[in-house]
Amino acid sequence: MRRARHNDRGVVEPPPLVSFGSRRHKARIALPIERREAAGMTQTQLADRLGKYQSFLARLESGQRRVDMVEFLELAEVLGFDAGKALATVKKVG
Repeated sequence: MRRARHNDRGVVEPPPLVSFGSRRHKARIALPIERREAAGMTQTQLADRLGKYQSFLARLESGQRRVDMVEFLELAEVLGFDAGKALATVKKVG
């Protein structure tokens, strides 16, 4: 975990967010992909159920886009997985 630091004016700055491509980022997007594929859904079909464009899912699944918490909850509802348990699993990934 990265720590906060002081800038050149002595102000404490939060640590930078480095999640794209991290193991946790990959783990967080893996479950929705697995569930979508297991349900036999295409990206377009899932996007329609979410009220999103297919390109939204393509960017999310390829790791080019972060998924925010509300979107993650919506994915969980549509795909039928427990978001809390999924995040607990992601938390265990170091």
